[in-house]
Amino acid sequence: MSEIENHETQNIKNNPKIMKAWAVYDWANSVYSLVITSTIFPIYYSILTTAYEKKEYVEETKSWIDVPVRHMITIFGKEYQPDAVYGYSLTISFFIVVLLSPFLSSLADTIGNKKSFLQFFCYLGATSCMGLAMFTGMHNVFLGLLFSITASVGFWGSLVFYNSFLPDIATRDKQDALSAKGYVYGYIGSVVLVIICLLLIQVVAKGDPAKQLLFTRVSFLLTGAWWFGFSQYTFKHLPQFGDVKEKLPKDLVLLNYKNIFKKHEEQGGFFEVLKDNLCFYKDIGKESFNELFKVGKELFKHRNLKFFLSSFFFYSVGMQTIFLMATLFGKSEINLPQDKLIGTLLIIQIEAIIGAVIFSRLSRKIGNKNVISIAVVLWIVACIWAYFLNKENPTVEYQFYGVAGVVGLVMGGLQAMSRSTYSKLLPENSMENTTFFSFYDVLEKIAIIVGTFVFALFIDKYDALRSIFAKIDVMLPSASGMRFAAFSMAIFFFVGLILIRFLKLNPPKND
Repeated sequence: MSEIENHETQNIKNNPKIMKAWAVYDWANSVYSLVITSTIFPIYYSILTTAYEKKEYVEETKSWIDVPVRHMITIFGKEYQPDAVYGYSLTISFFIVVLLSPFLSSLADTIGNKKSFLQFFCYLGATSCMGLAMFTGMHNVFLGLLFSITASVGFWGSLVFYNSFLPDIATRDKQDALSAKGYVYGYIGSVVLVIICLLLIQVVAKGDPAKQLLFTRVSFLLTGAWWFGFSQYTFKHLPQFGDVKEKLPKDLVLLNYKNIFKKHEEQGGFFEVLKDNLCFYKDIGKESFNELFKVGKELFKHRNLKFFLSSFFFYSVGMQTIFLMATLFGKSEINLPQDKLIGTLLIIQIEAIIGAVIFSRLSRKIGNKNVISIAVVLWIVACIWAYFLNKENPTVEYQFYGVAGVVGLVMGGLQAMSRSTYSKLLPENSMENTTFFSFYDVLEKIAIIVGTFVFALFIDKYDALRSIFAKIDVMLPSASGMRFAAFSMAIFFFVGLILIRFLKLNPPKND
């Protein structure tokens, strides 16, 4: 049996067809990140939650501008700003992922069916994207938000299992190249689909608002179909690979729907089997979260890792939140036309790759700590600049492009430098690197939860906050809640900047 397993492993490792199948999943699922998270859906959500646009006269420029008036969303008898509700929905989705990821990854490794979990989350995400096409107005806004949450859970949940396949199918000397190949596939695929969607919305339906909304919903269907369809190549060739333990429950009832309808007489009956299952899942849950805390405790024993991870958490709060909320900011605050907004976001994607290359080369000269510090300072500049954007200013559109340019440059650079710096700081021969990076991933998701919640809270409660401070003779500046929320992210970046300066790294070696 061991000889067969060794033979199978040899056939799996560095198999060109399997490695290509793995990379193709990036091509399949990255369309969610660009179409649903970054570009088309946030704009569509903003349009549907806008009641009307009113004209306002600007004395400084002697001109009239369009100002959107939004529908309020009522939840349990209380009204909320629609952008705040969208932010809260993102918080909920990442909270679910943080709770599920450690448990499900441990469960998949135990019973050796991580491909089945990958398929489940892929199909959840793809069908949720298609479900967004049913979101047609304020009368079913909660349906749209529900599908937005489940699509997010499907996307991020599938990545947990997708990433874990990398060491299974490629040797260490091949992993960097394969990972980069997947990234390139994903980038190209997502841009191709966005261009197709833009042609439908901006060219085929040009001049007809109702038709544009229809083709926007078609783009959600295309996104789900793209994700579902191209992933079939991955599932066809990717092996069912995992570390299967010998002692498992009598029948995995909760994971195999066929077993639910069995009587299980040989195992003591259905309820006996169900009890064994529940105990099994409880033990897996305890073990997975104990392992997570154990890893965190181990990492924070090291001085450099303690300061890096603390810094990473704080600047990730700002970085990831701004990226997720940027489209709504451009639409709600600047009222930028849809085509210009999406075009700007596409340029940011390209600029992020350029930024990653620039910062990587710069790190060889001045070191990772200094490069990360420069990136965080630029993020602080972007946050403050965004705060001062005023739709009444005739140059506001070009100022927004300037902010977007800074964000695009530092987004890719800071992400790339963070990952490589973390890798360099990891203690050797202590634990598996995959376990360390699992903690890194969970920490980033917790940062997103904090960031999206704080951002949404400021949008929702800014007027009330100003009233409270006014009672103690402290006047907060007159600005929208969203602009102040963007400014608040600068505080997280500033804390991250202070913490990163405590790192003690060896100076870079000059070529």
